[in-house]
Amino acid sequence: MKRPIIQIAGISSLKEALMVAAAGATHLGFPFRLDFHREDCSPSDAARIISKLPKGVQAVLITYLSTAEEIAELMKLLSCNIVQLHGDISMQEILHLRKIVANVEIWKSLIVNPINSDFTLQLLKKFEPLVDAFITDTFDPETGASGATGKTHDWNVSRKITDESRKPVIVAGGLNPQNVFECIKFTRPAGVDVHTGVEGEDGLKRQDLAEAFVKHALKAFQEIDQE
Repeated sequence: MKRPIIQIAGISSLKEALMVAAAGATHLGFPFRLDFHREDCSPSDAARIISKLPKGVQAVLITYLSTAEEIAELMKLLSCNIVQLHGDISMQEILHLRKIVANVEIWKSLIVNPINSDFTLQLLKKFEPLVDAFITDTFDPETGASGATGKTHDWNVSRKITDESRKPVIVAGGLNPQNVFECIKFTRPAGVDVHTGVEGEDGLKRQDLAEAFVKHALKAFQEIDQE
C-alpha cells in the first residue's frame, strides 16, 4: 500500500508541530493569505518550524493567493515545495508556477457546494492535467468561506471525485477522530486532512485527538488495502 497522506493543518508552534508529527501526521499544513480565517503563526515563524520538522514529515503551504509570483515567493520563504491552492487561480498561473518553482507539488482544492456539485466535477476535469493531487473541502453558505469551515459535506460528491480522478484525492471538511474511519471507507481517498477536528476549546491541537485521528485513519486505509 502506498503511504496514505494524513495532513494536520493549522500549525501554530514548533511544539505543536513536533507533537502532531509524533502522532503520525505525514504532512503539516500552514495556511497563509486567507480570505476568512486568521493565520496561526507568522510566515517567519512557520519557516523556523518547517526547518526543524522530522525527516519524512512534509510541510504544505495552504493559500488563497492566485498569482504564481506571490505563491513562489511565499514558498521560498517557507522552504517548502508543496502548495495547496484554495483561491480562484487560473490555469495559466498554475503553469507559470511550475516554471518558476523547481519540483513544485501542487494540490488543487475542490470546494463541495451542495447547490452546484456538478461545477466541482467540471473543475476536476479542467485542472486534472495541471496538478498533482486534489483536496476536497466544504463551502459554508453562512460565511462564504471555501474550506477550513469545520463542516462536513456530502461524501457522495467526494466519492465521485475519487472515482473519476486520475490524480490522488485528499478528503477534508469537518473530519475528526469520530468520523474519519467512516469517511475513508466510504470515499476511498489517497489521504485525509484535519484542522479544527483535533483541537481543544483553546484552539490548540490536542495530542490525544491527533493520535486518535491518525489511528482510525490508518485502520481504515489498511482495511481498504486488504479488501
